[in-house]
Amino acid sequence: MSLNLVLAQVILLMLGLIGISTAEPNMIPDHASKIVVALLVTFALSRLRPKAFLSMGTVVWVVTLILLALVLVIGVGTELSPGTKRWLRIPGFQFQPSEFAKLGLILQIASFFARRGVQHKLLSATLMIGLSTLLVLLEPDLGSTVLIFSLGIVLMYAAGVKMNNIGGLLLGIFLIALPFGSLYLERHPYILARATSHFGDDVQPGLTQIGMAHRDLGYGGLWGQGPDGLRYTYFADHTDAIAATVGFSTGLLGVTMLIFAYWLVVSAALQVSEMASRVRPMTPQVHGASILATGAMYMVVGQAVVNLAVVAGIFPVTGVPLPLVSYGFSSMLTMSAALALIHSALREVRRHLPEDAAGALPGAAPTPPEGAPVPTLSPNAGD
Repeated sequence: MSLNLVLAQVILLMLGLIGISTAEPNMIPDHASKIVVALLVTFALSRLRPKAFLSMGTVVWVVTLILLALVLVIGVGTELSPGTKRWLRIPGFQFQPSEFAKLGLILQIASFFARRGVQHKLLSATLMIGLSTLLVLLEPDLGSTVLIFSLGIVLMYAAGVKMNNIGGLLLGIFLIALPFGSLYLERHPYILARATSHFGDDVQPGLTQIGMAHRDLGYGGLWGQGPDGLRYTYFADHTDAIAATVGFSTGLLGVTMLIFAYWLVVSAALQVSEMASRVRPMTPQVHGASILATGAMYMVVGQAVVNLAVVAGIFPVTGVPLPLVSYGFSSMLTMSAALALIHSALREVRRHLPEDAAGALPGAAPTPPEGAPVPTLSPNAGD
């Protein structure tokens, strides 16, 4: 396993635990038990090879589609978004299928391109991405819709689809969706209300949490007020706005560690791509591993960027949790599985990496050319 990835996951989970202890101390035992499960999930799944993930891609994707369809029929929503259906509830447990849909799409697209290549396969991949996106859009969950659609585009790029093809695809989708945009916003007016209240002069009562989040971030200072610091509670301070709670209790130091942990995830995925580019010939397993790692990285870090932008007041409220930090088992479970994909991809690519290329990795000793004399130290070299 990658030590950097393990460090990133531990930092994020511990910061999340600090945030929960600050906002909702009574939830500490429940959240701590979920952290243990999340670590076990990452460890167990990381032992699998990418070939195993690629082989189950279609099955997992189809199951997520069925769950997304069930949400539209028997799902439940939230108090602030009446008329939405985002959760499936069973006795004693509820989960959000859109979180699992991200993981299912990664496995399916990676499996598809690894098996069939990228030549003339754009239409099939587009239909896969479009179907997952459409089902989430109908809930409606615009934040997750944007993340899933952009995830699909990133997966295409990681697979090797040319940018001009992706650009043409985006233009075509935009022109097709344009006539339906106003109808969709009329049917779900809360989406437009959030956007206009964020960028306009009026502040809606349901969005005052952003102002309170800014206050918490300011009060945190350099070192934070600690979990016992006096503060007002507000909606989503342990879920979507937990970054502000972490900033209040740990200050700039904690926020810096938060960003550093996400950077470690980016660095690990970039390492997979860099090493995969050296493998000759490129095998389906290595190609698939590279796609899996890039998609998993974007799934974690892309969502983190959106969440942090909302807390900072750059984006309007989207309802997207902070990966591995926010309270909520669906997100924590899928994000832990995403980290396992990167662990698995790193191990697979290193297995196929030529010895001369492995010697060029950071921290590895260079391998001398074949036939070159091996330098030796004289007995007095240390004098």
